[in-house]
Amino acid sequence: MELMGSDLTSMELMGGRSGQRGKRPPGMREASVATPAGTQAPDRAAAGPQAADRAAAGPPAPDQAPAGTSAADRAPTGTQAVDRAARLVTEVVHAPDSVTFTELAAATGLAKSTTSRLLVALERGGLIRRDDDGRFRPGDVFVRYAWRGGAEAGLIEVARPFLGRLGDQTGETVNLGVARDGLVEQVAQVDSRYLIGGTNWVGRPVPLHCAALGKVLLAYGAAPLPPGRLEARTSRTLTSRAALEEDLRQVRRCGYAVTDEELEPGLVAVAAPVYRDGAVVVGALSVSAPASRLTPPRIPAVAAQCVAQALALSEVLGHRPLPEPENAPENEHDPAPEPRTART
Repeated sequence: MELMGSDLTSMELMGGRSGQRGKRPPGMREASVATPAGTQAPDRAAAGPQAADRAAAGPPAPDQAPAGTSAADRAPTGTQAVDRAARLVTEVVHAPDSVTFTELAAATGLAKSTTSRLLVALERGGLIRRDDDGRFRPGDVFVRYAWRGGAEAGLIEVARPFLGRLGDQTGETVNLGVARDGLVEQVAQVDSRYLIGGTNWVGRPVPLHCAALGKVLLAYGAAPLPPGRLEARTSRTLTSRAALEEDLRQVRRCGYAVTDEELEPGLVAVAAPVYRDGAVVVGALSVSAPASRLTPPRIPAVAAQCVAQALALSEVLGHRPLPEPENAPENEHDPAPEPRTART
């Protein structure tokens, strides 16, 4: 342990006044103190050869550690801390899947205390993030950078925790949908905890106009409505373009879409938009269930949960919602307003 020169000078001066030198902890080096004129400097050689050797050796190097201490256990200083943090980020980014704390410490050779300290700083900076299992993945900074080019490949992996949370909250089937070839395709799903209504929708494209996911994509300009006749999938499907346009205006006003037995008899669904940076809608998140469970009184609460998770996912993708102007007139040609809802 080293003390600042001013502190040690005060100790020596106090010791001089009392007739004895101030005591210092064993192994502590003396600070260099200017000797007043006419006063004899202390004889370092009189303190023994060990003191003389220490004086000749000079101050320790910044990265010097006690004998027997490994490089991984030394406290990071200067660029050394940056190098260690970079090694951790590299391990997380290059890993084929999420990695645990123990795996990172072993792979980098860093002490667990050092690994923990650096991971906290990296997580705070958005370079890494923890999933619900406490494992580490690339952080929001990397996700936003990847989405600058409109990449869709990583959307499913990034969205998975949000689908899982929405499934836990509602107990119903949760889907992530994107526009593809004039249809909406479900690319990820969390199954319902119930047996009834447990359909696997992944990879099954459906028409845009009769699916909650599709209505969101149409309402926010993420997909165009194909030309031609609108297919009647059930007796409740909207087949009039004028009626559908009015329904899409309602989607923009509410911030979510609802389909009530329009795709299949007995199936009700709600969906909310997923944004990337620049307020561009890239997909939609939905909750679907039999009409006996997703009843009209329950729809607003489930829709609010769906919107909240969609907004949380959007933030990871770089979206920063702007406050809506109060009392703004509704105009179908104006940009679609963004939903405003409490986060969960």
